[in-house]
Amino acid sequence: MSAHLVESFLDMMSAERGAAANTLAAYARDLGDFCGWLAGRGQSVKSCGRDEVRLYLQSLSASGAAGSSQARKLSSLRQFFGFLYTDGIRGDDPTVAVDAPKRGRPLPKVLTREDMDRLLTAAAVRAAKSEEGVRLKCIVEMLYASGLRVSELATLPLQAVKNRDGVLLVKGKGGKERLAPLNPAAREAIAAWLGVRENFLPKGETRKTAERFLFPSRGIESHLTRRRLHQMLKELAVEAGLDPDKLSPHVLRHAFATHLVEGGADLRSVQTLLGHADIATTQIYTHVARDRLTATVSAAHPLARKRPR
Repeated sequence: MSAHLVESFLDMMSAERGAAANTLAAYARDLGDFCGWLAGRGQSVKSCGRDEVRLYLQSLSASGAAGSSQARKLSSLRQFFGFLYTDGIRGDDPTVAVDAPKRGRPLPKVLTREDMDRLLTAAAVRAAKSEEGVRLKCIVEMLYASGLRVSELATLPLQAVKNRDGVLLVKGKGGKERLAPLNPAAREAIAAWLGVRENFLPKGETRKTAERFLFPSRGIESHLTRRRLHQMLKELAVEAGLDPDKLSPHVLRHAFATHLVEGGADLRSVQTLLGHADIATTQIYTHVARDRLTATVSAAHPLARKRPR
């Protein structure tokens, strides 16, 4: 009976909500796992209650399932039991008032200062060889100097860098504006890029639109896309001898924040520079810096090494 109800649910998700094949497959796996667990306890989806749902989630936790996996499975159960309740197959929904498992926030990937030196060196080599390299060096310097989000950099207007103050006026999430400082290296890289930027402007009707952006493109959006920025950085990572999976525009943003915290910057200042609405989001960088310092002491301090007794 349970299998038949799962099939009915999947048919509804496909026909009425247009769920993709991968989504349906994920629902089938999650619900099949739950039905199998119920069967082992002599229960079915028509007879189980809230206690069974909670016990099932506890069993997932005990088996070592990640919080994200547990949350996904509970989401599947809520969709399923909501369907059974709406269709009158059940008179209640046993997932109501069942709390989702807490998901631990993973620490961000961060480049070390040595990694950044290698990346900047590779970018400088590129810049000496081609105009595309000049653009890429400008991108890397700006991301690391200001902690911009990739979307902020991609859509940054040309006017944002045309001032004498050495700062950017950035429009972030929710249209909120903030100031992002630029160090001398970033300002030099911008000046070099502005010297060749004209050669990257498209011709024809799209030129006027593209001219507004610091990094224009001949593509539909008239500016470099986030996808293209990711590709460029991964190519540079290979040249710098770094793992390309370790590098993205957001990783450079994390490096900017972490290195500030490691250097003694206060969290409120870092929060402002990153454009975080909640300082709790910024606090993760204190954990990153602390863990890295702990690892350094463990590896290098003589008292951290095992001594013969």
